[in-house]
This record gives sequence, structure tokens and C-alpha cells, in this order.
Amino acid sequence: MTTFELPPRILVVDDDADIRLLHSQYLEGLDYEVETASDGIEGLAKLQLDIDLVMVDAEMPNMDGFEVARRIREESGHDDLPVVMVTGLARKEDRIRAYEVGINDFLNKPVDPHELRLRVHWLLELKSARDRLKAYQSKLEGTVERRTEALRSALEEMTEAKRHTYEAHLDTIRRLTLAAEYKDLDTAGHIERIGRYSRIVGRSMGFSPMELELLQTAAPMHDVGKLGIPDSILLKPGPLDSEERQIMNDHTTIGAEILSGSDSEVIQMGERIALTHHEKWDGSGYPRGLAGNDIPVEARICAVVDFFDALTMDRPYREAVPNRQVVEMMKEASGRHFDPDVLGTFFEVRDEIEAIQLEYVGKDGVRGPEGAADGTGQAAAGG
Repeated sequence: MTTFELPPRILVVDDDADIRLLHSQYLEGLDYEVETASDGIEGLAKLQLDIDLVMVDAEMPNMDGFEVARRIREESGHDDLPVVMVTGLARKEDRIRAYEVGINDFLNKPVDPHELRLRVHWLLELKSARDRLKAYQSKLEGTVERRTEALRSALEEMTEAKRHTYEAHLDTIRRLTLAAEYKDLDTAGHIERIGRYSRIVGRSMGFSPMELELLQTAAPMHDVGKLGIPDSILLKPGPLDSEERQIMNDHTTIGAEILSGSDSEVIQMGERIALTHHEKWDGSGYPRGLAGNDIPVEARICAVVDFFDALTMDRPYREAVPNRQVVEMMKEASGRHFDPDVLGTFFEVRDEIEAIQLEYVGKDGVRGPEGAADGTGQAAAGG
């Protein structure tokens, strides 16, 4: 539930009057209030109108969308203001630059109304959660100042506030991960399963409770770098050529760059997984050609469970592969693609993995242990 007493107010910044009108009509049709600006200067001035989200065009004369975003982040009180960039730019360098200046999300030109609705909704939900947390913390700080005699009670409330902060931190991570999966047309179920499967394998390998929490939250971030891959490649229905495959492979380094520089242990683990989950035990993987124990163990776990889950799901270009067939493929790749010890642990807990898989049968393209929606049939193998 949002905290907005009035309809959220969205600022549309675009130098093209027709585009401004079109985007305004989309948003007003979703019951949002809309302010418009024809350039970056006007947009920055209108931030004082209690704006809840900014939608800015990337390419504008004089002050482009990157500079607008940078200046928004410099404005006092606007560090949490969601900024969505509308862009036709597909280069990795442009996407990375956008994250560096504080862009929260992207909409590709021409804007799809359904995608616009989803992205704006989730960003406003996240802003609402942050606003509630700030209000709660502000109220709590005032309580502590006025009621020193109730310090113990206030400290307990402070602990709860920090717990809310940590939960909001994890929620931000989950939403970032969901954004990447939405772009790739995968499902929330897929990223949930990757986290749960990783936790089961890690537990059997002797991870501590704290390490298991980190692993379950970080593993779903493995493909966050797909946010920087052009849709023409990411959503291509057929096989990729060699040049396209190389661009696709860049999602590992893009993901690591997006997650780099954080003080958060979970994001640090997510960075390691994003960068190295396509490395192979024999050194034939990418992007660095790491081998054996030089590959972080959390990435080795993610590689195993992601391979299993990806192949046992329906995809646009093939049906789900039956579990038994996938397991045989994994056995053949032991010592080459996969760490034999991690793979052996996966097989030891396979019953637990498949029990979780059955929870999703008939949803998210999951076919069940034998490859069919009811768990009784055979699905065709795919590439």
C-alpha cells in the first residue's frame, strides 16, 4: 500500500511536444498527475512541485537526460526520487553511464504502455516504502529526543527501524533482479527458485546460516547485467551469431559493474556471482577463463542450479527438457562445466530441489520432474 494521499505526480521531460503529449496521456490514463517540461532546465525547476517520479528523454539539446539525472541527484532531498530514462540508446557504455548518474530504470523507444505501467508502478511503490521508512525514522528520532526516560523502549523501536531498513534494502535488490528478469521475459518464479535451490545446496555444503541468507538473496542477481543488453539480441527468438553471442556474454561484466562498489555483503556476493557464473570448472568459460577453485563457490553453485532450472522450463524457442535428461547432461559436464563436488551435492539434495519445483508446476513454464505440466509426460529437448 502506498503512502500517497493524492495521486502521484510525474514529471515528463522531453523536447518533442508530441512525445510529451503521448506520454502524458498514458500516465493520466493511469490516474497519475502529470507535469511536463520541454527541456532539462525547465524540468529541474519543476522539481519543486512535489514530484514523485521523473521520466526523462535521453537525447535532448543543450542538457541531455544524463545531465538532468546527475543534477537531480545533486539537489538536496532528491536522492531517492525515481528517475526513468526513455531511450533508443543500446550501447553498453550508455547504459553504464546512465547508472552512474543515478538513473533507476529504462524504457525503450517507442514506449510500450504496458511496460510503462509496470515500471512506473513498482518504482512508485519503492519510493512509497522509502518515504514510510523515513517518516518512521524521523518520528522515532523525535521520540528519543523528547523521552529520555523511555530510552530502552526507543532503542527497541530503533532496532525495529533498522530491521525495516534491511528489509527495504533486500526489497530493492529483489526489485532490481525482477527488472532484469522482466526484460528477459523470464519470471519471478525463476529467480525465486534459483535462490531457494542455491540455499539448499549451500546448506548441504556446510554454509553458515548467515552465508545461506546471503546466498539465497544474491544468487538471483546473476543475470542483472541483461539490463544492459540490447533487446534485439536479448529477445531474439533464434540462435545468436558469433558477434551477438559476444555481446550477450557481456552481461556478466555489465552485471558486475552495476553491483560494484557497494558496502553491502549481499551485493558484493551478487557482484561475484554476476561476473563469474558462466566460468567453467575446466577454464573454458567466460569472461576471465577462471578454473577450479579460482571461481567463487557461490558462482559454482549458481551455475549448477541455473542450468537445471533454465532447461526444465519452457522457453520461446523450445519446450522444457525432462529432469532426467537434464541430469544426464549435467553428469556428462561434471569436471568440465561444473565443479564435481558442487554437482555431487546437488544430486544428493535432488529430491528437495524437485519438491520445490513441484510447487511451480503449471506456472512460469515449469513442466515438473518428468517435463510435463502434470509431471507425467515428456517434453522435447531444446537447445
